[in-house]
Amino acid sequence: MSAVILIPARYASQRYPGKPLAELRQPDGSRKSLIRMSWEAACKVPGVDAVHVVTDDDRIADVAKVFGASVIMTSPECENGTARCADALTRATLDADIIVNLQGDAPLTPPWFVEALIDEMRRNPSASMATPVLRLDRETYGHFAEDRKNDRVGGTTAVFDKDMNALYFSKEIVPYLDPSKLPEGPLPVFHHVGVYAYTPEALTAYGSWPQGPLEGVEGLEQLRFLENGHKIRCVEVDGRGRVFWELNNPTDVDRIESVLRTLA
Repeated sequence: MSAVILIPARYASQRYPGKPLAELRQPDGSRKSLIRMSWEAACKVPGVDAVHVVTDDDRIADVAKVFGASVIMTSPECENGTARCADALTRATLDADIIVNLQGDAPLTPPWFVEALIDEMRRNPSASMATPVLRLDRETYGHFAEDRKNDRVGGTTAVFDKDMNALYFSKEIVPYLDPSKLPEGPLPVFHHVGVYAYTPEALTAYGSWPQGPLEGVEGLEQLRFLENGHKIRCVEVDGRGRVFWELNNPTDVDRIESVLRTLA
């Protein structure tokens, strides 16, 4: 089964305008744009036939072309990354069995996270969509709790059934844990990593559905699939000691740069 990675990127982010072009300091002192780092992360995934940046903004497209990325221009009406990927699928007539959506704000995504999704789709032909979940360590749980305490939208959490099918995704920490009674062992909270693998049919169906009330209040595009009775397979991944964090707010720049220093 062939697979391609799409990296949706928009300039007009409400929380962080121009985010894809934000430059992060590398361990050697140089700086790289967020979109370039995300593209480089995608290029490290084995078994992928192509990687494309998908955007409606010429500024992002121009920067991406300079560092060698293939670019697919999409409609400015795309309201989120999944809609942008669906639009790119139509405009570029992509010939692939698996479409991977690697968000342009997740440069710390290890290649094995994406590889695990592709492997899951290849092992289970009945699966039409998959996404990775990562059990929170105490440090990352602390980041989540700090963000919520300060009314910042940080990472997303996921809950799923015994068969690893998603039950819900939220920008709140679910399930709720009493801060004074955290369990001694592994925490039962999973970070939803913002990567998706879809069949072309599932991605096309998304574009035909209107936004539902849960997607509207949470601002999470994957909820549209659940609201329409469409299963999402959660794939637990192992961070292998690496801290994973997305760039959601300007305050996340320092967090990500500190992780980059540990990887040098």
